Formats: sequence, C-alpha cells, structure tokens
Amino acid sequence: MSDKLTHLDHQGHAHMVDVSDKDVTKRTASAQAIVLMQPTTLKKVIEGGLPKGDVLATARIAGIQAAKKTSDLIPLCHPLMLTKVTVDINVISDCELEVLCTCSLSGKTGVEMEALTGASIAALTLYDMCKAVDKGIVIQNVSLLEKKGGKSGDWSKGNA
Repeated sequence: MSDKLTHLDHQGHAHMVDVSDKDVTKRTASAQAIVLMQPTTLKKVIEGGLPKGDVLATARIAGIQAAKKTSDLIPLCHPLMLTKVTVDINVISDCELEVLCTCSLSGKTGVEMEALTGASIAALTLYDMCKAVDKGIVIQNVSLLEKKGGKSGDWSKGNA
C-alpha cells in the first residue's frame, strides 16, 4: 500500500489522476452500509406496509443509479462504464438491514467509490422511504468490504 495521496499533485493541489497508461483489468468492489430502525418499522418494510410503496425495490434501484452517477457526485472520480451493479438488502436482526453494493467493470481504474456510493444512497433511500414512521433511523458502518483487480491487487476488510 502506498503512502502517497494520488489525488494531490507535487504542489499539494487536487487533480484527477491520469490513468491513460494503466492496463485494462477486471475490477470489482463491494461495500456495505448498516441501517438501524425500530422493529415495527422493519416489519412494515418487509411486509410492504409503508405508504410510499416497495421500499426495498426503490432502495435497490437508487443504489444502482447512484453507483452509475458517482463521478457526478465526487469531483475527482473518473466517469466509468460499469458492466454490473448489484444491490442486495438483507435483514440481519429485528431492527437492522445490511445494504451490500457490488460494482464491476473491465477498465483502468477501480470501482470502490461506486460501490460505496451505491451502498450509501441505497441506505439513504431506505431512510427517506421510512422517515414518516421512524425519524430515528441510523445509517452506520459504511465501508469497503473488498476490492479485486488493478495494480494494487486484491484487498479485503477481513484481511486488513
């Protein structure tokens, strides 16, 4: 792992990294967000009992759309032609949902930011869809779980 911040030039100014000389490789990244809510709220989410409609489907679509738009939101990210984005939302307790976003492509730069953005926006969409009945929802532990491919190789949160 490098100690060098790649988005800063020799004078410390922010810039977009030049990836033109990098090799095209298969790249994948997965990220998560944990959403905590009242058990009664989660029950309504699962049973489809909220007035805004299918909360989980809307959050999945929002996460996919966000991953595709990451370079519009984060100034120094390259616009990428993602070949796959998945957003899975899993119940992990009576008051917790885990949002998992995985992005992949064959390209010259990684997709970590796209996976993190997808997981974050899916979690925010869950909040938006449920806030009428539960304003105390907490989004936590937004983190990269793993990345594969590229010059720096594979990385996993479990092995960090």
